[in-house]
Amino acid sequence: LTMRSFRDSLNKRLESENFRKEYENIQPEMNIIRAIIAARKEQNITQADLAIRTGINQADISKLENGNKNPSLKMLKRLAEGLNMNLKIEFVPKTASI
Repeated sequence: LTMRSFRDSLNKRLESENFRKEYENIQPEMNIIRAIIAARKEQNITQADLAIRTGINQADISKLENGNKNPSLKMLKRLAEGLNMNLKIEFVPKTASI
């Protein structure tokens, strides 16, 4: 599956209102996952390295990155600390769907 065919498939599925709503609902979780993975890769560290830095089990970090585990605020704080980053959570106004 190429990135283009994935995007085409996703765009086709987003035409369904039910699918689009579910997709929009998971975006906060996906944003967190993408941010953790990006920060970890930017620092060139493995999940095992992050586990050592945070005291969080590597399997739990894997589950989180795969979308199979939702992190608590406490876990996010530990991950941010382990990545030598500040955790910023904010509420922003919703934008109108197009």
